[in-house]
Amino acid sequence: MTPPAKTEAEETLRLPSERTSWTVIFGVLFGLVLFSGILAASALYTAPALISDWQVRETAQPVPRARVADGKCNAKLVIHICNATLTLSTPRGSTTRRVNYVFSGPQAANFDLVVMADSARPDIVTTNLGLDRLWNRTITLLVIDGAILACIVGALVSIIRNGRTAFRVAM
Repeated sequence: MTPPAKTEAEETLRLPSERTSWTVIFGVLFGLVLFSGILAASALYTAPALISDWQVRETAQPVPRARVADGKCNAKLVIHICNATLTLSTPRGSTTRRVNYVFSGPQAANFDLVVMADSARPDIVTTNLGLDRLWNRTITLLVIDGAILACIVGALVSIIRNGRTAFRVAM
């Protein structure tokens, strides 16, 4: 006995599609490069200030001769991104450090910054905001970077799977 004839709708509907275009693969590659850039920026700008704040968290004290040369915070939903340039005058010269803080929480109107430093390591200047939100910054960085890393791994898996399919169809 012969199987029943398939209707046109049964013939055309296939999920996922057996044919993968190269434009999809290039789109995924673009996303891969984009997410890799965001991850690199996180490692370059946010992680060093976080690591140095962990090093001086116990011994940092307010420094009266230091100042915030430039400071700005932006809030997007519950994520705050703060940048500041800190300047500390020491007998050995002036120390300037640019810090970047990323943390989560409800939006606040203003943050009052107090420059802090360890007397044994005056080159590592930070702020009370950075030290007060140290755990929050750490968890926020791990969650955001973990999500970006998951997107990168997902993109690589997609490229491998779809690339094989596209290559098979092309042959």
